Amino acid sequence: MTVTPPPLDPGTSALLVMDYQRGILASLPDSTDQEALLTRVAGAVADMRAYGAAIVHVHVGFTEADWAAIPSANKAFSYLGKQRLMHHEDPATDIHPRLTPEPGDIVVRKTRFGALSTTDLDRRLRDRGITTLVLAGVTTGGVVLSTVTDAADRDYRLHVLSDGVADPDPHLHRTLLTGVFPRMAHIIDAEELRSLLREG
Repeated sequence: MTVTPPPLDPGTSALLVMDYQRGILASLPDSTDQEALLTRVAGAVADMRAYGAAIVHVHVGFTEADWAAIPSANKAFSYLGKQRLMHHEDPATDIHPRLTPEPGDIVVRKTRFGALSTTDLDRRLRDRGITTLVLAGVTTGGVVLSTVTDAADRDYRLHVLSDGVADPDPHLHRTLLTGVFPRMAHIIDAEELRSLLREG
């Protein structure tokens, strides 16, 4: 059964723009139209900003201490630590210039997949009275999956921007958007986001 998403109240909503960084975008296949993807996400940022909603930029980056703290048991991140990848001052970790944060935006640096587990983002959202999150990110099977499940457990109302997420694995991408995320989040596109903001 399809559930119609409720209108978005900009005063209690935030758009999370996650891992739109040069090094992570480079992991997408050549068939991905990155310019179109960036245009859609930039449009969503502009729409949310125009209605007064919060904009959150989440990016991954490591310090020497962060690398040292990654245990060998962590299959995904121990490799990054051993290879000294994604240092927070490396240009590869820069947020794409088309999505550069503006004054008043929330910016958090993380050291794991999800936007919440290694940051103070949950507290900062709660302090602003944010109860609804709209998620855009790269990759669908990384930051988006982790953040959806974590944020659902924290009782946020969730929307995944279907044309604002991308993944190197098209099968995984489709499975998450059609079979996994709808259990926890409303699946909308940039045009529907605009409509929900108008209704709100």
